[in-house]
Amino acid sequence: MLPAMRRLLLQFTGFLLILLASTGGIILTKTATAETTVFQNGENGYQCFRIPAIVKAPDGHLLAFAEARKTGCNDFGDIDLVMRMSTDNGQTWGPMRVVVDNGAFLAGNPAPVFDLTDRALAKGRLFLLYNTSTVSENDIRKGLGIREVWYKTSTDGGQTWSEAVNITTQVNRPNKPDINPAYTFSDDWRWYANTPGHALQLQKGRYKGRIFVAANHTAGPLQPRFQDGRAHGFYSDDHGKTWKLTPDVAYPGSNESTAAETSDGRVLLNSRNQSGDVKNRLLSFSKTAGERWEPVRVATDLPDPVCQGSLIDYQPRRGKRVLLFSNLNHQTSRENLTIRVSTDDGQRWSGGKTVYSGPSAYSDLVIQQDGQIGILYEKDKYAKIVYQSFSYDWLVKE
Repeated sequence: MLPAMRRLLLQFTGFLLILLASTGGIILTKTATAETTVFQNGENGYQCFRIPAIVKAPDGHLLAFAEARKTGCNDFGDIDLVMRMSTDNGQTWGPMRVVVDNGAFLAGNPAPVFDLTDRALAKGRLFLLYNTSTVSENDIRKGLGIREVWYKTSTDGGQTWSEAVNITTQVNRPNKPDINPAYTFSDDWRWYANTPGHALQLQKGRYKGRIFVAANHTAGPLQPRFQDGRAHGFYSDDHGKTWKLTPDVAYPGSNESTAAETSDGRVLLNSRNQSGDVKNRLLSFSKTAGERWEPVRVATDLPDPVCQGSLIDYQPRRGKRVLLFSNLNHQTSRENLTIRVSTDDGQRWSGGKTVYSGPSAYSDLVIQQDGQIGILYEKDKYAKIVYQSFSYDWLVKE
C-alpha cells in the first residue's frame, strides 16, 4: 500500500473510533441522531426515573416527563412527576422541574396532551393527567385503597402550572361511597392507571377537539392471570371541564394502553395483554372516538413481552398518514426496542426497525418540529431515560 493511502486509511479509522466513542457505538447518519440522556438515576436526589412521556408544544419545544422515584425503582413510594424541556429538537435539555409533588406518597402515570382548539391561547393549553395513591397496587387490588385521577394545566408551555383538579368521581367507579355516591355492586373498580405516555386530541371529523386518555382498571377481587383487569378510556369535549368514561375493552387482562387517530378518523386503542394468554398486543377500534368499541383483535404481527408501548400518527412527505408504534420486539424479555409502521390504519404492521437491542422497557413517541420522529425510552434495566430521533425514510428503508 502506498504511504499516502496508508495515512488516509489510518486517519479515517481514527475518525471512526472517535465517532463511535462519542456516540455510544452508534455511527451517525442523516437519518439518526446520537442519543441524549434526559433523566439519569441518582440526579437531583432521585434514585430512579421511570415511565417516560413526551409531547411537542406548538412552538416546537419538546416537553419530557417522568416519574422521579426518591428511594429506588419500586412502583410505590415517594414519587414526584418531573419535566425537562428541549428547544433544539432533543439535542440538549433544560433543567429539571418538579411539576407534581404528592408529599411522601406517589404521583404517577403522567399523560400530557395539548389542547389546541382554544383560539384564545396562542400556545395552547397543556394538560398533564396523572394518578395518585397512598397505598401499593397490591393493597388497592385488595380493596384497601384507591387510585385518584388528577390534572394540571399550563398555558405557557410548561413554565407555570395551575392548581391540581381532581376528576376521580368522573372517571373512576370505586366501591367507596364517599368518592362514588352512585356506587352499585357492579362498579367496585380498584386499581386504576392512565395510559402511561402521551394522551390524544382528535384532529378531524365529528369529534374534532376531543381529549382522549387511554387507561385501565381492575374490578372486584383479585383473579388469576389478571382476569379482573380491563382497558378503557376517558375523554372531554369541553376543554377539561367535564369528563366521561368509555366502555371497557372486552378482553379480560387488557391493561396499559396507548391511543392514536387513524387516517379515516377512528380511534385505535393498542393495549398490553396482562393475562399472558398470548404474548401479543390487543387492538380495539372505535368509529365514535371511544363511545363504542369494535371486537378486540389480537395483533399477531405485534409481539410483546407484557410491557407498555407507544402509538402515534405521522404524516410523511408523500402519501397519506401512517401509524407508528414502539414496543419491545420480544415475547419473553424486556429488550429489543423496535418501531413499526402501519400504512393501512393499524390492520397490518411492518417488521420494524430496532432502536436499541439491549435491555429497554417503556417508551413514548413524538413528532419533532422538523418532521423527525423522536422516542423517549427507558434503557439498560431502568438505569436512565434517553432520547433519540430518526427520519421516516430510515424506518421504511429495506
